[in-house]
Amino acid sequence: MAQRTIEIGDERWSVFPAGRVTQYEKDEFALRFVKLPAGSAPDRIARYSPLGSKSRETSLAQLSDAELGDLFKVSQPSWTSPELGYRS
Repeated sequence: MAQRTIEIGDERWSVFPAGRVTQYEKDEFALRFVKLPAGSAPDRIARYSPLGSKSRETSLAQLSDAELGDLFKVSQPSWTSPELGYRS
């Protein structure tokens, strides 16, 4: 599975495609943000529509760090997300 690590503020986050695939699997993806070290904060989910590749891993690789930062700003916490089972 494709994975990236980005810096947001003074924090490091691991970013990878969420495991859940919806009926819009080629039009919309979910990205999971996990604060490093893992478990130090609730995970976050952001959904996005790729402009380039329709492959989840390739589209993640095509996003710049700034674009990932923008997605993080609009992400939702795990307890509001069906992708993460509404858990905190």
